[in-house]
Amino acid sequence: MKPLIVSSYDPVGGAGASRSAYRLHQGFLKLGIDSRMLVQDKRMDDPTLVSAPNQFAQKIWKARRNLDALPLKFYQNRQKGAVLFPIQWLPDIINPQINKLAPDIVNLRWICDGFLPIEALAKIKKPIVWTFADLWAFTGGCCYSQGCDGYTKSCGKCPILKSDRSWDLSRLTWQRKAKAWRDLKFTIVTPSHWLAQCARSSSLFCDKDIRVIHHGLDIELYHPTEQKTARNLLNLPQDKHLVLFGAINAINNHRKGFALLQAALQKLSHSSLQNKIELIVFGASQPEKTIELGFPIHYLGKIDDERKLALLYSSADVMIVPSTEEVFGQTASESLACGTPVVCFDTTGLKDLVDHQQNGYRAECLSSEDLANGIAWVIENPERSQKLSLQAREKAEREFNLLTQAGRYLSLFEELLHS
Repeated sequence: MKPLIVSSYDPVGGAGASRSAYRLHQGFLKLGIDSRMLVQDKRMDDPTLVSAPNQFAQKIWKARRNLDALPLKFYQNRQKGAVLFPIQWLPDIINPQINKLAPDIVNLRWICDGFLPIEALAKIKKPIVWTFADLWAFTGGCCYSQGCDGYTKSCGKCPILKSDRSWDLSRLTWQRKAKAWRDLKFTIVTPSHWLAQCARSSSLFCDKDIRVIHHGLDIELYHPTEQKTARNLLNLPQDKHLVLFGAINAINNHRKGFALLQAALQKLSHSSLQNKIELIVFGASQPEKTIELGFPIHYLGKIDDERKLALLYSSADVMIVPSTEEVFGQTASESLACGTPVVCFDTTGLKDLVDHQQNGYRAECLSSEDLANGIAWVIENPERSQKLSLQAREKAEREFNLLTQAGRYLSLFEELLHS
């Protein structure tokens, strides 16, 4: 079998979506499958990753990201920063490369930033399995809806665009998807039951075949290391409760919930845990303006070395994932694999990972007070913490093993190829 994974980025140039795509690709290779991964922006030295055929084409492919965003110039008051709104309107130049690679089946991943146009999916002549990385496929352009249910109808009056018009860019993009994909047959995979439910409630995909396959990871790489050893190797204090928080653009991305974590830690600074906690932040450098928590903060920046990242998880007493919307939460699965309990909110995709008071704590949604309660509950009792740690690792071995995930995809591919 020759699967082709199509993703805008490789793990170096992208975020969590590209990392999960590459991990599946690695899982296929470990199982002896002739897998290839086609990316818009290749930065890794891996011969199984394929990009533009020559340097001139590479420049064109990379320029598409900025060109795709040009229609947003008409919405100067829109939400900006970490809020993405891909349009995918540029001409298709990717399908010739897909055809040249001659796969048996195509697994689409995150294909935005100008990579694969909406209308191009119909030109793919092989069976398609589309793994959703966020909500973009069934919205008018947003990747996370922020509570808006416009995608259950036909979008318009988009709050992210700050538009008061029914026929705005979100409605036009939704209409393009509806027209291009109406008669197109493909199978959808989501990494969480929450995202599957969102897709089933959407007007575009309510009648599609939707499966749930959790993201996997290398549980031999992400494994527990004795906490004292991990802290020594990373030069972290031995006599403190270390609270870990991390994501790409961790502090400035509102969806990642740092403001809610900040409020929770400020509450704990006035509790019996005063002077006993230190916060470790990865994925963000120290901001110019000092953030006051009542506890010391260690900023480690972006960590590309996965072995170092695994040590960091093992060094912590608890990992906090306070996201308000999360399709899956790979930092949570990585932490669990390293035996570190996770505290999150009882919402969205994280509910598939964190079993309340079994391998972590699911706080009342958006309640900083209950988030603080969860942090304290995990770290205050050493015997409880040890039990949570063992159950965290067991969950990862049972549900997030990369080879198990790859096997589930291969079973789906075989089913589709022989149906």
